[in-house]
Amino acid sequence: MAASAKKKKEKKKDFQKVKLKVGKTKARPDSFTNTSFKAKSIVLNQQSLATSAPSPVSQFNHHLSLLTSKSENQRRDSLAYLTTIVASGHLPQPLAVILEKIRPLLLDSSHAVRQQLNKLLRALPAEELTSNAGSLILLTRAGMTHLSNDVRLTALDAFEWLLETAGKEVVSLAGVWVKTLRCFLGLLGWQKIQEGNGENAKWSTIKQARAKLAGADKIFVKQLLALTSFLDAGIGQQEQRLSKPHSSSFPLWHTQFHTLPDRPNPYGYLNLSGAARDEESEAYEDRLDRQRVFKKLVLAQIEDGLEQVRKEGGEVGRAAAALRRAVNSGMTGFVE
Repeated sequence: MAASAKKKKEKKKDFQKVKLKVGKTKARPDSFTNTSFKAKSIVLNQQSLATSAPSPVSQFNHHLSLLTSKSENQRRDSLAYLTTIVASGHLPQPLAVILEKIRPLLLDSSHAVRQQLNKLLRALPAEELTSNAGSLILLTRAGMTHLSNDVRLTALDAFEWLLETAGKEVVSLAGVWVKTLRCFLGLLGWQKIQEGNGENAKWSTIKQARAKLAGADKIFVKQLLALTSFLDAGIGQQEQRLSKPHSSSFPLWHTQFHTLPDRPNPYGYLNLSGAARDEESEAYEDRLDRQRVFKKLVLAQIEDGLEQVRKEGGEVGRAAAALRRAVNSGMTGFVE
């Protein structure tokens, strides 16, 4: 009897509702599975199964490929690594290949990336840059006309460095002299807009817009100084260093004028095999030609603009005075 009563009580227990006490959790079933655990993993950015370390050339190429990364920190760190390698004096890749990879970063949205790029540019060998200056001037000019003021300032720094390093080669490139001068006229607001076929013209309204923008005067001064450096490189009075005749070289005097040129494409300005060029796309290798085009196209507009800026004073006035001296010095002795 006792055993049967016990079995009946156990069966009845399955259909009874358990009364819980206040503050006591419900009992867990026997089939309960704990799912509160968290899985953790270790991810390595650079995994390699090779037993030997990568060569310096492969590391250099790897960091060149990382310049197109979506992470601005990765782009900045790769530029810092490239700067260290280039500053050591050894280029694992030709300079033309390096410039092809780094020049798009002139328009990068990150200020830190552009600052590191300027450090890398200044570490490049100047003697090799003279023959590769044309690959930088296009994007540098694009950065000077960028909508972001920060990008404009960085591009102007790169432009001034390019003039300091290879100014003579830059102003002699096809299309650089006239297009860059007109670019500066548009940036400074000194470009006249012709109305119809008459002589009437009106100035662009950049001066009024500059008065409303914060920090615009800083950019304006930087643009005036960059234009001054550009004119010094193009029409400035450069010293002509002639070798003095010595008795030891008699009768071969001034042989440097009769030897083969030491720069690539020395007759490119003749455009013997290229498409026909207009006045804007022409290459002006001679200072006299640059003076002639400068007087014909932009001299009057620059003088009118300087007359307006001269009244402002301050840093703007000092930069305008420096530009005035560069114009007067560059056109001294010019006779058409």
